[in-house]
Amino acid sequence: MPMDPLIRTEELRKIYTIGNQEVRALDGVNFTVNTNEYISLMGPSGSGKSTLMNIIGCLDTPSSGKYFLNGPDVSQLSDNELAEVRNTQIGFVFQTFNLLPRYSALENVALPLIYSGWPRNRREERAREVLEKVGLGDRTHHKPNELSGGQRQRVAIARALVNNPTIILADEPTGNLDTRTSYEIMELFNLIHANGNTILIVTHEEDIAKYTLRTLKLRDGKVEYDGPAAR
Repeated sequence: MPMDPLIRTEELRKIYTIGNQEVRALDGVNFTVNTNEYISLMGPSGSGKSTLMNIIGCLDTPSSGKYFLNGPDVSQLSDNELAEVRNTQIGFVFQTFNLLPRYSALENVALPLIYSGWPRNRREERAREVLEKVGLGDRTHHKPNELSGGQRQRVAIARALVNNPTIILADEPTGNLDTRTSYEIMELFNLIHANGNTILIVTHEEDIAKYTLRTLKLRDGKVEYDGPAAR
């Protein structure tokens, strides 16, 4: 029996009203994501990719249409229910890292586990284990200002992984990094994908998108291309 897709959208629309003007950020988006896919989401500025990422990440809700994540239609959930989905099923990686400056790498990575009710000793054990996986086992007590940009992004990736999420959403994860460090971070994503994780990366850089296996391109709120990533 074929498995249901991990993500499925049906005619997703997001409409903003600015003054007396209606802006269709998403205009009938349909696509699916299967478990262990590795996808880049691309498109010019204003194409709707950030809006789509926010809806997939349960940070926003569509004006109409449906969004199924791991079974349920999450487009109909309350704010509290969406918060629960975000914390248990989605791992976020941001361009600006979004680390708490006064917390160590270990404390930053363990944060999602606090909201999940893990006891302190198990939180620290799990956070240390994930930091080892991203190559920062010797940096657990360093604060963000004591780490390089690439190391900070590794901490952010470890934090995204710590809850064993259903999907990892990375929004321009190499945008603040130099070219060599960007490629190192993408090699890390390759390893994470090889371990069975599902990854969706928003990027405007073709050389970053080449690391993924499938590309979804948006233009004017519609899917313009959905197929193999360029090689």
